[in-house]
Amino acid sequence: MIPFLSLKDVTALHGPEIQEAVARVVNSGWYLQGKENEAFEAEYSSFIGTRYTIGCANGLDALIWIFRAYIELGVMQPGDEVIVPANTSIATILALTENGLKPILVEPKLNTLEIDDDLIESKITAKTKAICIVHLYGRCAYTEKIGALCKKYNLKLVEDNAQAHGCVHQDGRRTGSMGDAAGHSFYPGKNLGALGDGGAVTTSNKELADTIRALANYGSTKKYVFKYAGRNSRLDEIQAAVLRVKLKYLEADNQHRKEMARLYIDHLDNPCVTLPDTLPMESNVFHLFPILCTKRDALHDYLEQHGVGTIIHYPIPPHHQECYKAWNAMQLPITEHIAKHELSLPIGPCITLDEVQQIVALINKF
Repeated sequence: MIPFLSLKDVTALHGPEIQEAVARVVNSGWYLQGKENEAFEAEYSSFIGTRYTIGCANGLDALIWIFRAYIELGVMQPGDEVIVPANTSIATILALTENGLKPILVEPKLNTLEIDDDLIESKITAKTKAICIVHLYGRCAYTEKIGALCKKYNLKLVEDNAQAHGCVHQDGRRTGSMGDAAGHSFYPGKNLGALGDGGAVTTSNKELADTIRALANYGSTKKYVFKYAGRNSRLDEIQAAVLRVKLKYLEADNQHRKEMARLYIDHLDNPCVTLPDTLPMESNVFHLFPILCTKRDALHDYLEQHGVGTIIHYPIPPHHQECYKAWNAMQLPITEHIAKHELSLPIGPCITLDEVQQIVALINKF
């Protein structure tokens, strides 16, 4: 068996240090909002390149708090529009509708699978308040055109960095520091994954950071004093301690992903299979390795029969989900094409050269 991703093996890479970190928290008797959170937030801010990190319960909450904070600060109000890629995880969309904001779905480019920056300006109206880009699959989605549009129309740039921890743009900035604020997920399967749910917001705006921190702590800026009607959404001390360990190895783990991705890129050769543009390699940390296959479901079954795990990201696009019935008649052909043809191959810090070669050989024979 070659699993899509073995979390047990990923944890074992740094097992002794992780066990020591967990024991340190258990023995401390302090389990929430303590020194581990404080240290992780400082270390992650330094790594990403922002002034502030605010730990929270998960990646969806991180995005929810960004937009909720902008509403509390009067920058946005329910009914305002946010431009967002149509090809994305449902979480990106949920964060907007949770806040009463209107997602404006924009098709991706088929060669990158990321939002098509040539289509954005035509979608901007007087009600548009932000562009939310998603560094999907680990590939940097930011472009100079997107940055210029935000300046031209005075729009906030929000990053969904759930899948791109450690990714670096060509100008040297890391994803998570390129916009006004960014949401991060530490779901166990991410490049930087906890041993459970976890998330964070990064920003260099103090007012925004303070508001988000309060919202995620019941709306409180001082014990028993509630400025906002918030929720309980905190990163616990054990997860913070684990993330501190894994953050030290993120660069090396990402480099391994890139090396394995290069093997796929250089050796996959099947007329049924198309590879998205992965260049520049420096701006991709390969959280996933997506391919497009005209016989996707047959290839999925074929690889499974040969002991290779794969996953589809994502079989039903957001605008076809039952929870968004009003959009179900919407036609987004490129997004729908990706949903019908995308297949993610195994990649991660534990996959070996031999395993990738086996997968390549199987696909080339298919």
